[in-house]
Amino acid sequence: MILSPPERIASLRAAGRWPDLRFGDLLDRNAALHPDREALVDPPNRLEVTGSAPRRITWRALHTRVARLAQWLRQSGVKPDQIALMQMANTWEQLAVYLACFEIGVIVSPVPAVYREHELGLIGRHTEAAVFFVNRQINTTDHLALARRVTQHCPSIERLVVLDNELCNAADEGFLSLERMLETDPPPPGPDADQSRPSADDVVTIVWTSGSEGRPKGVPRSHAQWLASMDTIAEACQMPNGVRLLSARPLVTHGAMHGTIMPWLSRCGTIVLHQPFSLDIYARQLSEESIGFTSIAPAILVSLLSRPDLLSTVDFNRLHTIGSGSAPLSPTVIEEFEQRFGARIVNFFGSTEGVSLASTPQDVPDPKRRATLFPRLGAPGYDWSYPIVPGVETRLVDPATDREIEAVGIAGELRIRGPNVFDGYFKDPALTEQAFDKQGYYRSGDLFELAGERAEYFRYVGRIKDIIVRGGFNVSAVEVESLIAAYPGVREVGVVGVPDPRLGERICACIVMRPNQNPPSLESLVHFMRTTQQVANLKLPERLIVLEALPRNANTKVDKASLRRLVDARNT
Repeated sequence: MILSPPERIASLRAAGRWPDLRFGDLLDRNAALHPDREALVDPPNRLEVTGSAPRRITWRALHTRVARLAQWLRQSGVKPDQIALMQMANTWEQLAVYLACFEIGVIVSPVPAVYREHELGLIGRHTEAAVFFVNRQINTTDHLALARRVTQHCPSIERLVVLDNELCNAADEGFLSLERMLETDPPPPGPDADQSRPSADDVVTIVWTSGSEGRPKGVPRSHAQWLASMDTIAEACQMPNGVRLLSARPLVTHGAMHGTIMPWLSRCGTIVLHQPFSLDIYARQLSEESIGFTSIAPAILVSLLSRPDLLSTVDFNRLHTIGSGSAPLSPTVIEEFEQRFGARIVNFFGSTEGVSLASTPQDVPDPKRRATLFPRLGAPGYDWSYPIVPGVETRLVDPATDREIEAVGIAGELRIRGPNVFDGYFKDPALTEQAFDKQGYYRSGDLFELAGERAEYFRYVGRIKDIIVRGGFNVSAVEVESLIAAYPGVREVGVVGVPDPRLGERICACIVMRPNQNPPSLESLVHFMRTTQQVANLKLPERLIVLEALPRNANTKVDKASLRRLVDARNT
């Protein structure tokens, strides 16, 4: 499935900005050059998470198992351009599924393990997914039962492929065993079997992002679109060949793909996997697994500094760079890591659609500036060491007038275009048209202002879009509002984020009840959303305020700025 316009493909390839390269080419290369190097290391607590023992997989073993899985999928009737939902734990099999599907032209649509029927049903129906990869169980959740409920509402799903810790009973239970396909050789393909490989321009993933529109939006990317920026994070963080990366976040987001999987392939490295997050296990992995790079939320950096016992055995000569982002960074945290441990912090800011900013020690040596400022990447006249993808352009625009901003200290919307920017949302031409301006720049919805003596920096100000960033996940306030509005007796609702030192933001719901209706407790509202609507935990409100009316502006729309001030006042 090729979704990029032919003229864009031709132009970017002629300019050398989209490589004629596939993920399978890199897997072949790495397995040939370093067959016995570890490629993937399971979480040490995997037995408690999924019910099976942790494993260490070399590049040779990964190459073999990906080839097996690809062939089994072909022979099971899975076809190129079909879409596969994937809801799996962070174990080595997850990466094998990615690579095997990429090899045969199946498009992977990865979703977080916390998603439930509500989110999975929306995505499954929108994509008309044909395959669903799941674990039988993750922690205490029966994901096989969850997947079966989802298939009842998504008739397009023809095959369940289950990581079930058993090799023999899958067929009797009506699904395909992922273990069997990874660990046993398939029958030889027939003479007429399709053994073709997709092109570099075929779509490989549809990654999901929540927007202000109140529903998930799918962002498709091809081999070439991903691999165009394959080296940027590795070079910005000075990763050596064979780097060992500790992945503490689910490998289902754009940030995880760009910041972990891309450098892993680029540097023929090792991904040390982690799930669910545990500070003690994470610190132990930093030490025992000789980690050279990791990327974590700012709140985890703070937690580590408060536990010097956990960091006492970490080799910071090897772990010389740590990435962070998804929430504002504290200058004192960066300073303390660099002064106490010599570990440099890189501040990242990005989006699924293609925004990619990074503040590195090379470009912004002062930790105080690096915590709040980003080099004005993509603007002419500035020279940075960060290896931005050639052809990227950025500008700030007044969202009310569409005039470009060149003066310091005036907030404007960041807009970006270039090889790393997506083509459009999957099967959503109306939203795609709204996402780009007349000059072809993506409207990020993020507000920045210019800073520095030469206006050489971007400083993040806030968001135009009504998004709550909770634990690194974007949650649409509009979507949560529509869910809460279905609770009996609720007349209107406004949802805002409230600051939280650990998660970045938590969800606060402000509701107005209909006349003569009693308001719910927070517990009963959460129970309704969790059981009746089958909503993911990350979208559940953690605070509830009952009001007589919501504040509104002159256009009668809910005034979110006033609502946030009201919530802040009640917090004090």
